[in-house]
Amino acid sequence: MHLFQHIEYVTSAHALTQLPADAVAEVAFAGRSNAGKSSALNTLAHRKKLAHVSKTPGRTQLINFFAFAPGVFLVDLPGYGYAKVPDKIRGHWEASLGAYLRKRPQIRGMVLLMDARRPLTEIDRQMLDFYRPSPNRPVHILLSKADKLTRREAAATLAAATKECAAWTGCTVQLFSSLSKLGVEEAVAVVEGWIAPYLPETSAAPA
Repeated sequence: MHLFQHIEYVTSAHALTQLPADAVAEVAFAGRSNAGKSSALNTLAHRKKLAHVSKTPGRTQLINFFAFAPGVFLVDLPGYGYAKVPDKIRGHWEASLGAYLRKRPQIRGMVLLMDARRPLTEIDRQMLDFYRPSPNRPVHILLSKADKLTRREAAATLAAATKECAAWTGCTVQLFSSLSKLGVEEAVAVVEGWIAPYLPETSAAPA
């Protein structure tokens, strides 16, 4: 059993002043509104309803905190790039998300969801440039919905994305599918590697 299976919802923040004061380590979970972010979180946690899954992209309007252990959080960020969200709401999301990613010192890494059929769109590249991944602030890209591709298409997509991601230091990429469970263990291992130094010994995943 891995740490994601112990994860529990703690709180939601509308403004940066509402972020947990006791945080020592956070993993940001981000992606376009239609990238399958909530489904991925549910799959990683082996839950059906940990994160809300909606047929209408753009419904996650808050910064949602899930605890691995006291002070160690996975932070589910509002989806970006959904044009039909009202301008006022979208503006608030973008300002909050941007300030969080740039100013939050507790961030130890970001998991970035991209649809494997349309990876590294212009807005995804902007997110990577904005986040500025580094060895101390890595980003791991999940090419979601990979089950929609043939094996040949998936391999070609992964190769192309890996090549492009080399432009950002600290950027890695893998195939992922919430439906087929492709890449689940790989994604879990990456996140657990980021947060392991900040976990109490009693919270460590069993061997």
